[in-house]
Amino acid sequence: MTQPEQPVDAAPPDDPPPPAADVLQRTSMAAERTWLAWWRTALAATVGALGVGRLAPELLHVAAWPYIILGAGYSSLAIGLLVTGARRQRDLQNALHGGHQAPLGFGLVSLFTAGGVLLAVLTIVLVIAQT
Repeated sequence: MTQPEQPVDAAPPDDPPPPAADVLQRTSMAAERTWLAWWRTALAATVGALGVGRLAPELLHVAAWPYIILGAGYSSLAIGLLVTGARRQRDLQNALHGGHQAPLGFGLVSLFTAGGVLLAVLTIVLVIAQT
């Protein structure tokens, strides 16, 4: 007895859902990668602070104080990213174990976006004004 042929465009049979422990582990690891991304961004802001606050005045042969203030702004951004990343990691872990969502609030996204844009614009203005 022959079996009927399946149409070419038929969808493959559905795979069974992964076990709950596997989903929990993958979600936990994704939260950890998110935390590491916050750290990488904070390290980049720290490097920016050093570059703007210490190296730029020497390379451009200009007054150091405006660059030091701007570098402090980048350092403040780095600190904010580290603190927020740690809080975000805690919130994601609590949500994971509590079975609920933990969306990142738009207010926080707006704050970091506005701060980043302000620092970038001030850097551009300062470099152009002192060249």
